[in-house]
Amino acid sequence: MRGMHHHALRVRLGVALAVVIGAVLLAACGSSNSSTSAPPGSSGGSASSSTSTASGSSGSSSSSGGSTDTSSCGPKAGQAATGTPINIGTIDTKQPGTDFSDGPNMINAYFACVNANGGVNGHPLKLFVQYDQTQPAQIAAAAKQLIQTDHVVGIVGVFDLLECTIDQSYWDQLGIYEMGAGIAPECWSTPHSAAVNMGPRYSSDGAVQYGLSQHVSKIVFVQSNVPGTGYIAAGPKALADAMHVPITELTANVPINDANSLALNLVNNAGSNGWVVLNFTPPEALVILQAAQKLGLEDRVKGWGCSTPCNTDFLAKALGPKWNHKLFVNAELTDADDHNGPEMQLYKAILAKYGSAVAGGIGSFSQMGFLLAKFSVGALDTIKGPYTIQSVNTAFKNIKNQQTEMLCQPWVYGPYPLHIPNNSDFTTTPDNGKMVTAQGCTPISNADPQIAAYRKAAGEAPSTNPPTG
Repeated sequence: MRGMHHHALRVRLGVALAVVIGAVLLAACGSSNSSTSAPPGSSGGSASSSTSTASGSSGSSSSSGGSTDTSSCGPKAGQAATGTPINIGTIDTKQPGTDFSDGPNMINAYFACVNANGGVNGHPLKLFVQYDQTQPAQIAAAAKQLIQTDHVVGIVGVFDLLECTIDQSYWDQLGIYEMGAGIAPECWSTPHSAAVNMGPRYSSDGAVQYGLSQHVSKIVFVQSNVPGTGYIAAGPKALADAMHVPITELTANVPINDANSLALNLVNNAGSNGWVVLNFTPPEALVILQAAQKLGLEDRVKGWGCSTPCNTDFLAKALGPKWNHKLFVNAELTDADDHNGPEMQLYKAILAKYGSAVAGGIGSFSQMGFLLAKFSVGALDTIKGPYTIQSVNTAFKNIKNQQTEMLCQPWVYGPYPLHIPNNSDFTTTPDNGKMVTAQGCTPISNADPQIAAYRKAAGEAPSTNPPTG
């Protein structure tokens, strides 16, 4: 993945842009189980090309599901940090139809809480945000701006369609170990990037894996018809092949114009004991599922599955009770409605007190931003001496066993050639307008060679989260 030649770069851009064109946004996980989630394309606040974290006072904040004292985010309750700032950078996609700004806005909210309560060893955190419109030259320039002009010492919270592809060689040269929630293959397959989300391939793995557990005779996997989707489909195919279950891989042009024909084709391919798995954003998945219902096809197969975008109450409400316990969806973050332990309460409280710019409110974007901020702050707390690119990124690389209510397993970075730390998920299903848990935390199968390679390098972290809590 280092020293990319022009041809290799074109190939990687094709893979990443495939997901852009196919609208499988933000690693197939931008959706929320909460009805307050902002859809892709909504405004994420007023952050400019380069913005620093907001400030605020500490105190208690009530939020849905409980109340907690936000001062627990820092070491000294109510004492504002006054030292020299620790500069952190992030690069994020923000353009019409694809706005991931809720992620960095939530990081800013967390940093504001920390700054109001002692900071990091007395230092306030300052987040420099660079937004891009999926232009490779713009993304490369943003990376150099952060390092050379803004003098950031770490890259945290990259919510971007292409950044992992464009900047990996630069981060390699500098010794940067970025943390993010991306979409391009390099976010999981390189030494210098680790994500809190699973991405479209491993999310699709989870959806297919649940179908295989139901003893089906065939899998039909369908996604958008663009170059590069073979990278995503390779995971589901590996899982099906390992179980000796035939799999048919199909694609569909988006936006979908003839959903009736597509739904009928999927059902005919699957057969009565087959399983259909969709990898689309909620609006496109909804079009297919509603067409199936209109034609009375929902019961013509054993079951339906979907990657993480379908894990949203928006879809459950739109489908109605006919789809109760007939659609089974990959979920890579725990539901904020079902979990309300101390960490989830702190997340909700910080969001309520400091997160006015987070337009989507409770949801996957803000949950991932919370986790990335939390993990980075925990690593920064361990540094003794100056905060430099070397000291900060050594601390990031050394992150291990980060317990969290929001993921199925402890999160780790580590000195590995690839990084898939979120590799255990659970499954949800519609139930009268809400997505509810159908299966608790389950490791993604080693039949996917990428998962097997990661576990060989990093070991297999246990699934620690119960399905509810």
